[in-house]
Amino acid sequence: MNEMIEIRWHGRGGQGAKTASQLLADAAFMAGRYVQSFPEYGPERSGAPITAYNRISDERCSIHSNIYEPDYVAVVDETLLDSVDVTAGLKKEGAIIVNTALTPEEIRLKLKGYEGRVCTIDARSISLKCLGAYFPNTPMLAAVVAVSGCVDRDRFLQDMEGSYRHKFAKKPQVVEGNLECLRISFENVSE
Repeated sequence: MNEMIEIRWHGRGGQGAKTASQLLADAAFMAGRYVQSFPEYGPERSGAPITAYNRISDERCSIHSNIYEPDYVAVVDETLLDSVDVTAGLKKEGAIIVNTALTPEEIRLKLKGYEGRVCTIDARSISLKCLGAYFPNTPMLAAVVAVSGCVDRDRFLQDMEGSYRHKFAKKPQVVEGNLECLRISFENVSE
């Protein structure tokens, strides 16, 4: 039986939504699943709204379109809630994960009547604590894995360690901060 999970990411250029989508695809691929990761751009400039997508499946996927009815939505920048209908098509059985210091109850008021699960994570404070700078994509990546269960947590952390060690081979000092960011994020998703 094929189980496909579809995820839509909303962010702004430069916040790492596309990179988080790619890292999630890498982790799912390393776990033996079929994956797709692709962005959709508007005006290509830093700060402009962008959308990225993931499909994660047990079988090869022949769908090659944007995702209009996602199981999960990740909102990397909460200011998009005022200008983008982030819950459009979002399945009620799914969930939305928003980067915010607000509670899920406070965010629900901004979601135009969405009735499904609402999850929040304060990616700003976690990334500032662990990385010394604001990189919301790392905490959001862990939050999406925690909420969706699309990849086994322990396997995900192990594979991300290998990925970070490769990616940051010339900057090994950032590896531990990113791994700590992932671990803390798993524990700090509110629902």
